[in-house]
Amino acid sequence: MKNSIVNKLLLFTGIAFTATNSLLAAPTGDGGGHSVGITLLWIAVLLIAAKLSSIVERFGQPSVLGELLVGVLLGNLSLIGIQWFEPIPTDTIIHFLAELGVVILLFQIGMESNLEQMTKVGGRAAAVAIIGVVVPLLLGVFIVPFLLPGLGSNAYLFIGATLTATSVGITARVFRDLGKLQAPESQIVLGAAVIDDILGLIILAVVSAIVKTGAVDVLSVAIIILKAAAFLISAVYLGRILAPLFSRAFSKINTGTGMKFTIVITLGLVFAYLAEIIGLAPIIGAFAAGLLLDPVHFQSFEKPQIITDITIVAEESEPVIKERILKVVEHHEHHTIEELIAPLGHFFVPIFFVVTGMTVRLETLFDGPVLVTALGVTALAVVGKLIAGFAAGNVNKSIVGWGMVPRGEVGLIFATAGKALGVVTDEVFSVIVIMVILTTLMTPPILTVLLKRQRQNAIAA
Repeated sequence: MKNSIVNKLLLFTGIAFTATNSLLAAPTGDGGGHSVGITLLWIAVLLIAAKLSSIVERFGQPSVLGELLVGVLLGNLSLIGIQWFEPIPTDTIIHFLAELGVVILLFQIGMESNLEQMTKVGGRAAAVAIIGVVVPLLLGVFIVPFLLPGLGSNAYLFIGATLTATSVGITARVFRDLGKLQAPESQIVLGAAVIDDILGLIILAVVSAIVKTGAVDVLSVAIIILKAAAFLISAVYLGRILAPLFSRAFSKINTGTGMKFTIVITLGLVFAYLAEIIGLAPIIGAFAAGLLLDPVHFQSFEKPQIITDITIVAEESEPVIKERILKVVEHHEHHTIEELIAPLGHFFVPIFFVVTGMTVRLETLFDGPVLVTALGVTALAVVGKLIAGFAAGNVNKSIVGWGMVPRGEVGLIFATAGKALGVVTDEVFSVIVIMVILTTLMTPPILTVLLKRQRQNAIAA
């Protein structure tokens, strides 16, 4: 069985290589650039590759790990002379689709999360976030000099800042794949990630100011804090007041599924935009928008036809059967908003993770001294977040700690900023890239093992 699957994978790969090569060799109509048709083919290849990579689920791993790994494979085929997929990560259209993918993912995560539960763990989430920022920063400033001697104090400061980052998209996807979004550990990690993003902005502003002027602009830091707090408070509380009003107003124009879909996705995109305007990551805005949406806001819209049909059948059934059917209907009716967005997630989200994998450059692992140093920095990166997990209270602290470990694209943003300021050398940048690669790829399988072990212990108890 496994051999036949491998043969199919090899056959697909051969077909894709041949098709892509012939198209890339064909003349284009844009004066030297590639055609829209090739971009469309690349999108198709990314989607099929993502679906084929879900074979990892047969080995008990979440599909996000397969998507990351297949991205690493496609992005590093140039090492054996295959250049066909090299332009994909830098293609403007695909880059946009990938960014939209992670926005939609966090929007979905927000819709599937429970604001009341997150409020209950708010104090613990804040503690995890603060410790998860302070400890890695201190490790970077005081321990990294032993691993990378001879650098300036500003360089160590920037390395420490990079270690504070958390990429919540990867962890959130693992929780979602395993049906654990409502678990206390998941709620703590998601809440901590929002706070972590704000603290990360503050640290980046402070460190950049120290590098540029040697002093901290207190006013700039205060403005960042005020803007972030104002956005999150207004998004959650004011948004819950405005969303139903907005919904009822548009239902007077049309109550169909198309209108409901438009309202839902528009709110997610607008909040993502507003978050970026004030300096937060767009995914934080999308997550906040998902939190404030509630099926109750859409009661004035038409119900899906299947819900109506099943309800009619239930009314004609015996009382016991009727009660059971109506409970099932109520469950699915409550999740109609998530189901509206699900097809978008199936299209865009895998593109983000495959493209993220494609940005991993394996050649950075070939430099022995750099690799050894990077392994030491990676150990510090992991330890810093695992220590933060101890502040999570009466939950599985290892799950919380590992949930904060991935650095992903956030770590690279910090490193790139340091490089632009001239304090991060090429060697240091390579070390950071390897740390990002390792923390990103190791988290899904480790988190999966921890979650499954927790489930088995709960069953045994």
